[in-house]
Amino acid sequence: MVILGVDPGSRMTGYGVINIEGNHPYCLEYGGVSGLAKGESNLFPDRLRRIHTKLYALLERHAPDVVAVEDVFYAVNAKSALKLGQARGVVLLAAGQFKIPLVEYSPLEIKKAVVGYGRADKAQIQVMVRTLLNLKEEPQPHDAADALAIALCHAFNGSQSRHSQRRWKKLS
Repeated sequence: MVILGVDPGSRMTGYGVINIEGNHPYCLEYGGVSGLAKGESNLFPDRLRRIHTKLYALLERHAPDVVAVEDVFYAVNAKSALKLGQARGVVLLAAGQFKIPLVEYSPLEIKKAVVGYGRADKAQIQVMVRTLLNLKEEPQPHDAADALAIALCHAFNGSQSRHSQRRWKKLS
């Protein structure tokens, strides 16, 4: 099973692609899509276009069985929350274009699945992702480590994620 994990953001969107063979997860690719690009327009619609272009290419190249994304969390700043929602919308659009199922996990679920502790910090997540995927170094940027953690969360809890799929079906 190939899983694309995505940690959406308006400034940096992390992605990580893993393959599960038996009970062993393997990293195929990870990285980040910067919303801010040197020499290019940094208008918000252009940032969203860059995110979509990269995700579309990843979906074409790896043909994942599922896309796992971090669920919305409460934000104090309404403007930031709206921008995050728009970045998430680009992720949903790209998955929908390929008719790939999409599942969502809360930050707490992701941290518990990967670290075993729901209040783990970024450094703990990076160390566990490196360990679980047998990587030579901690994934950078941290958004990529988060995306790999989201993919691992689905690998570990895939059968429990059906509630997210049902919730989306009810809205359509």
